[in-house]
Amino acid sequence: MSGRRLHTWLAVFVVAIGLLVTAVLAMFLYMFVTGPLHSDPDSLPSIARDKPSNEWLDAAGRGRQIMHDALVEQNLPGLSVAVGVGGDIVWAEGFGWADLEKRVAVAPETRFPIGSASIALTSAAVGLLLEQNKLALDRKVQTYAPEVPEKDWPVTVGQLMAHTAGVADDGGEQGPLFGKHCERPVDGLRILAGFERQLRFTPGTQFLRTNYGWIIVSAAVEGAAGEPFTVFMQKQIFEPLGMGATIVASTGEPMADRATSYFPRFMAAPRYGAQPWDPQDLSCFAGGGAFLSTPSDLVRFGMAVNSGRLLQPATVKLLQTPQRLPSGQETGYGLGWDVRNVTLAGAHTRWIGHEGTLSMGGNMASLITFPERGIAVAVTTNISYADTVSLAVRVAEAFAVSRRQ
Repeated sequence: MSGRRLHTWLAVFVVAIGLLVTAVLAMFLYMFVTGPLHSDPDSLPSIARDKPSNEWLDAAGRGRQIMHDALVEQNLPGLSVAVGVGGDIVWAEGFGWADLEKRVAVAPETRFPIGSASIALTSAAVGLLLEQNKLALDRKVQTYAPEVPEKDWPVTVGQLMAHTAGVADDGGEQGPLFGKHCERPVDGLRILAGFERQLRFTPGTQFLRTNYGWIIVSAAVEGAAGEPFTVFMQKQIFEPLGMGATIVASTGEPMADRATSYFPRFMAAPRYGAQPWDPQDLSCFAGGGAFLSTPSDLVRFGMAVNSGRLLQPATVKLLQTPQRLPSGQETGYGLGWDVRNVTLAGAHTRWIGHEGTLSMGGNMASLITFPERGIAVAVTTNISYADTVSLAVRVAEAFAVSRRQ
């Protein structure tokens, strides 16, 4: 190798190393300058419209400390929580900021996108149609939604609900549905028509979470009910249960009581700061992720399901029983509900609910119920990738301990 070529290669190598070092330093500088969102944790706002009764005062105090600490430790803009015990909401409170720039505080009535926690609501809609003999789980989905493209193998409503149908996901923020407007679930399916036609596996043989599958279920609900999906949800679930804050996020325009959504600035970790995420029209995600709600509304829903007020006990059991694959493996998922076994206040119990992951990724909501203990907890936040599940469980623990005493 000539001296000139050697010098050239050495120069290229030095420049490459310099660029790499600069990039690494820039990354660490970026992580450093984002810093904490709350420079004075003691001054963070919290709003509760009603004071907890004396019976739950201590538990609410412990829950308040859990939420306040999490707001600071996880570096979250805002949080909201509600707890139901024995059929009544016993505590609801908002913490931090619904909008960081405008300094709008989170209140119990502040609405948040609940992402895939919408699936539990849609599952209940299927349950109502089952009880009305208008829908069957073992029928091809095209029976109720003929607009759904045929796949390699027949796909049933039940397989879609169990995440065992093998359909692909919707593509999230990079997919064709993000930010689009859909009047009906089939509009979303038309947009997705060329996105993914092939099934990932033979239906019923594997487990693969997909919000896309629940857009298809929403279309089946609409067809079986004989009326628009959102109208059915409003008339049959939201209005009877007093869920006045629960609506479809069908516009990208700002809403007075809607929290501003944020996304982590770096590495999908809120601790590195938050950047605003403009309000999005989520209507095309239908029953797989289109709803805005509050923790109080989610708790009302969870308590109504588990008490038999919305659905018959046999229907609830059907929807909340974990599925098994042909291999015998249990999926830990029913027909629209996560099902786990946990220890709460020293006793083994079932954890039944749903996490709320948004289409762009990251958890922003959790609805968790403990049917044997008569407790329901919902936690929402306005930044992706927050650990709302552990918060809901810790709050439930505080109330379970108080109830046992």
